[in-house]
Amino acid sequence: MMNPLTPDHVLAALRWRYATKQFDPSRKIPADVWDALEQSLVLTPSSFGLQPWKFLIVRDPSIRAKLQTESWNQPQVTEASHFMVLTARTDLDKHDIETWITRMAEAQGKSLDDLAPLKGMIAGFAETMSSEARHAWNTRQVYIALGQLMTSAALLGIDTCPMEGISAAAYDRILGLENSGYATAVGCALGYRSADDKYASTPKARFLGEQVIQYLGEA
Repeated sequence: MMNPLTPDHVLAALRWRYATKQFDPSRKIPADVWDALEQSLVLTPSSFGLQPWKFLIVRDPSIRAKLQTESWNQPQVTEASHFMVLTARTDLDKHDIETWITRMAEAQGKSLDDLAPLKGMIAGFAETMSSEARHAWNTRQVYIALGQLMTSAALLGIDTCPMEGISAAAYDRILGLENSGYATAVGCALGYRSADDKYASTPKARFLGEQVIQYLGEA
């Protein structure tokens, strides 16, 4: 039985987080906390459960330096404790679907015959799209993972900065992703904020709830 966090706890963590611009390079995320963040990625939901992604943790300082030059020289790439590149499958083919169905059968103790209708449904859905549309669909799934990662990090007291100000094509070249079946979607720096980051104390600017949330029908 899970003991849920209180609403106040969750909201406090979300109010605390912000897109960190300056990280403290001397502070590293502890191994157990990082393991939890990795598991948050593993547990991310996706359409049909297909998980059309791969998450690259860039440890090599020289590679991170190259990525920084293709990120408008933003310091988060090299100063944060960890830097991750979230990639999406460039297509979704029969092999991808078969691999997922096999894994589902193993995890749930089912036979492949039991899952044949689901396999057919997924294949039929995928076939209605072009390869470009499937890539776009996969990329949208990656953003679900990014959201889960950032929320999990906030709850664990870890700062993050999602990064779209990057050259995805250059990232692909540096990371050897060309012709790999995966392509860069977005980056994310993770670590601990610097005491000098002025944005840590900048008030959040958000629309009011009633401006972005609408109820349809009676409760």
